[in-house]
Amino acid sequence: MQCGKCCEKWGWGQKGIPEDLVPWIRNNRRDILQHVGIRLLGGRRQTGTNLTLGDLAQVTRIDYWVDLNGRTLSHCPFYYRADDGKVYCRIHDTKPAVCIGFTPWNEGIRDYALDCPACRTNTP
Repeated sequence: MQCGKCCEKWGWGQKGIPEDLVPWIRNNRRDILQHVGIRLLGGRRQTGTNLTLGDLAQVTRIDYWVDLNGRTLSHCPFYYRADDGKVYCRIHDTKPAVCIGFTPWNEGIRDYALDCPACRTNTP
């Protein structure tokens, strides 16, 4: 429905998985990787900008989304509300698994699902 409610409420502060990073690294998607917080073995932190496939074995934590200095953002940097009022994902073709698999009717967020426009016409 492109209302944006899911992204507004949960489109940031999510944990990532290494499988999300693989296509971004292979396709040199620094526009995405610069907003990914990475913690490596030993506690070192960085953004994903210079991450290589060889580094993935050292990754202990992945955080979506951070600013260019590695500080957690309070919004998704790829969220875009157009003039027509609809919300678009600027990385829709390669968005992370946590976004792809999001289901607002999930039991853990039942309170929100009751107000979700997509859930009003669908049975969870």
